[in-house]
Amino acid sequence: MTLRWEAFLAQVQERGEYGTPQEAERAARTVMALLGAHLVGEVRAELAARLPETFALILLSPLQAAEPLPPERFVRAAAAWIEGATEQTATWDVSAVLSVAADVAGEDLTHRILLQLPPGYDLLFGRPQPT
Repeated sequence: MTLRWEAFLAQVQERGEYGTPQEAERAARTVMALLGAHLVGEVRAELAARLPETFALILLSPLQAAEPLPPERFVRAAAAWIEGATEQTATWDVSAVLSVAADVAGEDLTHRILLQLPPGYDLLFGRPQPT
């Protein structure tokens, strides 16, 4: 279990080019909490099952968004929660975490996650969809 946690964080740290695992963890916790508030049902449970336990619990937190935020507002919300973040750095943070989550989820689950979210999240997940 610990290895999965460390491996997940190492990937986030590498993609986000963070100086420390703590920075990667802070971004991952924030983004997973926001993502969890946007996903429902089976898709949310399946993603949680593939994540390290700590992030699975954050994703499954009972907090639910009143309505799914468009990608720009999702990034803005992340910026508000990540200490010292700007919209530019938050876009980087969100993409680093969501692209690793997409790798963990696999193509089929990532596709189903994207179907639950407003248009435009494909880029944040590092999975640009053909138009």
